[in-house]
Amino acid sequence: MADFKRRTLKLSTGKQIKLFGNSIAIGKSLAIGEGYAPNIFSCIEQEAEDKPTVEKAKEAQENKQDKTNAEKKKGPTVSNPHHLTEAEIVELADYNIRLWMDLKDNIREYGVTSPKIFNLDSLL
Repeated sequence: MADFKRRTLKLSTGKQIKLFGNSIAIGKSLAIGEGYAPNIFSCIEQEAEDKPTVEKAKEAQENKQDKTNAEKKKGPTVSNPHHLTEAEIVELADYNIRLWMDLKDNIREYGVTSPKIFNLDSLL
């Protein structure tokens, strides 16, 4: 089974494909390429503010420090700029799975050298 590590796609045959980004995508035409922009749904590293705890608030009062200066730390967070619901994300996954399954079916039927593999109507 294929594996993806350090921007390298490693196939079970031993072949390795170096990629510029960190994802592989399939289009409606069934063409495969790199998916560069994780701008629909992703995990990103972002600074997050620690909410002041009761203990920290007491320390701030005792030390006459500003309670509004919350400590900052980095941590992963979900980026969902289109506010997709769970059902919408599952629908998106199903759509992509269907495209990959169509590609597999077409390769089985036509082989890898025939342009019939692709949804040529989608290229126009």
